[in-house]
Amino acid sequence: MCNGGFMLLAVLVSAIYSDGATADIALGAVTALFMGATAMYFTRDHKKEVKRKEGYLIVTLGWICLSLSGMLPYIFSDAIPGVTNAFFETISGYTTTGASILDDIEAMPEGILFWRSLTHWIGGMGIIVLAIAILPLLGIGGMQLFAAEAPGPSADKLHPRITDTAKRLWLIYVGYTAAETLLLKLAGMSFFDAINHSMATLSTGGFSTKNASLAYWSNQPLIQYIVMFFMFLAGSNFVLSYFAFKGKVQKILRDEEFKFYTFFIVVFAVMAASVIYFQANVPVSDYHPMPFGELESSLRHGLFQVIAVVTTTGFVTADFTAWTPFLTIFFFGLMFLGGSAGSTAGGIKVMRQLIIIKNAVLEFKRSLHSNAIIPVRYNNKTVREDIVYNIIGFLVLYMLLFIIGALVLAALGLDFTSAIGGAASSLGNVGPAFGSLNPLSNFNGLPDLGKWWCCFLMLAGRLELFTVLILLSPYFWKRT
Repeated sequence: MCNGGFMLLAVLVSAIYSDGATADIALGAVTALFMGATAMYFTRDHKKEVKRKEGYLIVTLGWICLSLSGMLPYIFSDAIPGVTNAFFETISGYTTTGASILDDIEAMPEGILFWRSLTHWIGGMGIIVLAIAILPLLGIGGMQLFAAEAPGPSADKLHPRITDTAKRLWLIYVGYTAAETLLLKLAGMSFFDAINHSMATLSTGGFSTKNASLAYWSNQPLIQYIVMFFMFLAGSNFVLSYFAFKGKVQKILRDEEFKFYTFFIVVFAVMAASVIYFQANVPVSDYHPMPFGELESSLRHGLFQVIAVVTTTGFVTADFTAWTPFLTIFFFGLMFLGGSAGSTAGGIKVMRQLIIIKNAVLEFKRSLHSNAIIPVRYNNKTVREDIVYNIIGFLVLYMLLFIIGALVLAALGLDFTSAIGGAASSLGNVGPAFGSLNPLSNFNGLPDLGKWWCCFLMLAGRLELFTVLILLSPYFWKRT
């Protein structure tokens, strides 16, 4: 029902631009609405109670149903021929990965491009609610720790405050999208490009309306700076934005994850900009005269690509894989960092990285003082041991799935660089990868089996691994 309603917006855009796809998108909307209404009618008497098993099923099957119904406009309009390609593009949108199989984006009808961006935006809204309301209750990957900081979910059951929290965060999400759209329009983008890029930015998705992504506006640095700012906001905890609007700035300044998230971006951006300035050949913007043009361009490209990769947005201002071998490995490593918990970003998440590092450092003390009880502390609170184990388990599973993912892609014919890049990008929901999947290329060259495998990695990474993988375990299906 949600999908069908949003498709009607794409129908309106298609009609305004007379792009020839209006009837096809409308057919997709009607089909989705009909399927949703039918399902609601036949389940109208169900018990409104969500236990753990139902929670896992709702999250995973919900995203799959979104993707299956969301690909209808592509299929009916023949904009993306074939179920494999249509499903890949759709699930890449909903998981806010941004990996594409389109060879010529600018040739697509406006209504289809708008729907493509909307899949990002819908997925981003869903991820916020997922992180706030559902994953903490399921005990996914240490998200219970985030639950203690979020102003809403109860630790043991669904709580009415979750609905209120979700509404507030959605309002912030919509407000940020509107603000970025306005600023991008004032900076020189058309309204259509502005709203599409705003939806892709706030969802940390990365779908662009241009083949060259943000590099299309390389002579308009202001546009790239605006996108950088909102990418940073989208990769930070949306609850902190809520605190900011409530005037509780001290909560933001005391938040360990936000401090390290900001610190990592600044340090990594300076490193990248330095290498670009002294070693890489990046074109200087026409916007700034020399002698500062080259320095400004290096800083902008470095900061932009670091934020885009860390927040897993995936926008590009240039082919960063062609700069230097150091930066290629550097950006590959950043794919495993991720944004903040409670954001629309993918990846492992800064919060988990902090807990892992703190626990590893404390192991030195525990080795010297074997009888001492030395707990991990986060935001001046003791982290329960089971949460630490949960996070360690998540990290092990993440790396294991990355290795298996790369092996499968290599077995399907991809070279080493493309295989590890494709696996890391899909699992981390980053978008552009390396080798044949670099930012100037796309995923269309993958064999069909490779595309379906990347779809699985995107879904598993987006839904925090456990949610998807537990459905594959025989124990889950046993009656208890």
